[in-house]
Amino acid sequence: MKNRFRTIKTLAAIMGISALLHAVPAHADSVHIAKDGNTFYTLSKQYNVGVNELMKANPNVAALNIYEGLEITIPSKMQAESVTTTDKSPVITPSLNVNSESKTVEAWGKSFNYDKSIQVKASAYSSASSENGGWGAVDYFGNSLKLGTIAVDPNVIPLGTKVLVTGHSHDGLPKDAFLATATDVGGAIKGNRIDIFIPGSQSFVSSFGYQYVQLYIVK
Repeated sequence: MKNRFRTIKTLAAIMGISALLHAVPAHADSVHIAKDGNTFYTLSKQYNVGVNELMKANPNVAALNIYEGLEITIPSKMQAESVTTTDKSPVITPSLNVNSESKTVEAWGKSFNYDKSIQVKASAYSSASSENGGWGAVDYFGNSLKLGTIAVDPNVIPLGTKVLVTGHSHDGLPKDAFLATATDVGGAIKGNRIDIFIPGSQSFVSSFGYQYVQLYIVK
């Protein structure tokens, strides 16, 4: 009788522990209360989570409308790794060293001073005539399009401005970061938008889609 009672107590204890384990998620997401200046890019650096994973975890949050006090879901590392494994599209978290106090950013072992940093929505274009109008594959100043050419809204980024582009993901662009110059414009490029020239076929370039990238306005 005593042994039977002991067995029942043991089973009850095991069931209780099992219930507790099921009640507590192993890898729970966390919530970040946004501060002024937060972007998906800065949060990805802070929490070591890919920008794409952050955007997928916050489908109702507009990337260009993150304001102070907004609740941002930070996916758990396990969940982020799972998404990265199952998602065939490449995800790049820029390996940059940014010092916001001294306003310097280090890439490929070089240090750049910058005036400000802004997040923009980026698309890409090729040298195809259908994408460049009657003037052909040249920028606003008549120079041949080349890697490092970007189209901008001059009211946001003045023509001739040099920027360090980070946070992108495409085989036709340098990994992590690249220097670009605002030498082109486009009818659809208004506000916080840029169009990045990428050498290659239209189908190759179009795989860029739309991406939110971080720009550092280089002095």
